[in-house]
Amino acid sequence: MSKRRAVILSVTVEGLTQAEAARFFGVSETFVSRLLARYRAEGDAAFEPRSRRPATSPGATSVEVVKRIVNLRAELTGQGLDAGPRTIAWHLQDRWGHTVSISTIRRRLVDAGLITAEPKKRPKSSYIRFEADLPNECWQSDFTHWRLDDGTDTEIVVWLDDHSRFALSVTAHRRATGPIVMATFRASIENHGPPASTLTDNGLVYTTRFVGRGGGRNPLETELAALGIVQKNSRPNHPTTCGKVERFHQTLKKWLRHQTPAPTLTELQAHLDRFTDHYNHHRPHTSLGRRPPAVVYNLLPKATPGPDADNTHHRVRHDRIDKTGKVSLRRAGTLHSIGIGRAHAGTTVVLLINDLNIRIVDTNTGELLRQLTLDPTRTYQPRQK
Repeated sequence: MSKRRAVILSVTVEGLTQAEAARFFGVSETFVSRLLARYRAEGDAAFEPRSRRPATSPGATSVEVVKRIVNLRAELTGQGLDAGPRTIAWHLQDRWGHTVSISTIRRRLVDAGLITAEPKKRPKSSYIRFEADLPNECWQSDFTHWRLDDGTDTEIVVWLDDHSRFALSVTAHRRATGPIVMATFRASIENHGPPASTLTDNGLVYTTRFVGRGGGRNPLETELAALGIVQKNSRPNHPTTCGKVERFHQTLKKWLRHQTPAPTLTELQAHLDRFTDHYNHHRPHTSLGRRPPAVVYNLLPKATPGPDADNTHHRVRHDRIDKTGKVSLRRAGTLHSIGIGRAHAGTTVVLLINDLNIRIVDTNTGELLRQLTLDPTRTYQPRQK
């Protein structure tokens, strides 16, 4: 039995005076008097305390704003775009000038049944984040898979600026090959200037550092070295190193799932071009202070390749001269044959390679069999007269 009920019944049933009831229950006579007055007016409702909620709430979110919050959630979700409380707050301010707190928007979405509870996630503060200080200081790249309407698999190659998250290049291909990655990289340089460094995983289109023991470079590695661009690669099984481009893939795929499936590669590219324009110029980015990437990308001077970077490619390769008197050497994805002479067929040699400068030495006698500067335009390097 509640204390209020006991006080009321002690007076109305037991016959105590208000003063006696007040002394017995340790309350004021005023409290007893008001409680009895409410009992006579409202009946049993007096047994429970009144709500302390104010009769009016001048600071409460208006019905119009609540409707816009709910409609924005549906609109953005239907377009495959981010529709969290922070994004909705940005759109409310940008479209209608409404300033609504993130917590208020979240409560309204919970009340509407549009947000469901999720397991507690790892706090963002526990992650160590790295970000380039300037635009073009570092470009991240990776490719991801996407299927056409008929189920045909395609691969989307992305180049992303680390500082601003600006999407430099987003292109669809049947398969991401070394030459395609090179072409997209060169197109990005033509449009935005060269970066100071690149960051990718260890896919063969980006690096051959884990392939065999020859130490040869693929076309991209050769291009980066020639331009003085520092190449950085993530550690194996550490995808978070390239987390920005991985997160871009998630955002892109979420948007693509809400579009009409593309029947051809050309139409998929049209989708990608529309998304890239929206992402770069219109979509507010949380980590950029709710600014679009294009604003941040063009805000500061752009970094350039360092003039003192030492990108000379040194390597040692062991081989045996074939029966026709040649040894082979792969550079930038192209296999070159170097003439030594049939008289040396079967001889084991070591190739001391310093970029294009090559010395071929007999491993048994130490004799220098040939010294040359490789001509990258020719697959066969004839003996000098």
